[in-house]
Amino acid sequence: MESKVNILSKIKIPEFCMSHWLLRIPLAIIFIQQGLMKIPVDIEEAASYGLSYLVWWFVAYGELLGGLGLVAGGFLKKTPSTMEQIFRVNLIEPWGDAITRFSGITLCCIMTGVIWIGDPDSFVDVLLYDNLHVLLWVGALFFALRGNNAK
Repeated sequence: MESKVNILSKIKIPEFCMSHWLLRIPLAIIFIQQGLMKIPVDIEEAASYGLSYLVWWFVAYGELLGGLGLVAGGFLKKTPSTMEQIFRVNLIEPWGDAITRFSGITLCCIMTGVIWIGDPDSFVDVLLYDNLHVLLWVGALFFALRGNNAK
């Protein structure tokens, strides 16, 4: 038994440090697409969902800018620069993390509203029959909580 443990401990499994893109890109594409479909913002379309023009405006631009923020925040992840080598401070990384977290929070709020407007009978109905919105909500929550610390 001990020989198996030694063999397994000697195997070096490479870490794929770019795996956050496998979640970030599809999530961003969906939200950017949904935001673009709502632009130009139309008061009749807002009324068809029972929303005011202002709320619909925030939803449209929130989805678009939230999706773009997920991508932009990912590009502002830690990259060694000349400034970091000279001053021992990375000025870009905190901004990328903040943009990712803020985008995640914004998208999470929008998805909460989308689920809420669906007027589900119970929490179980949401989990069983509203899979896409739950998945988008959980993905947005992941980036809101982890920011650019996602690996």
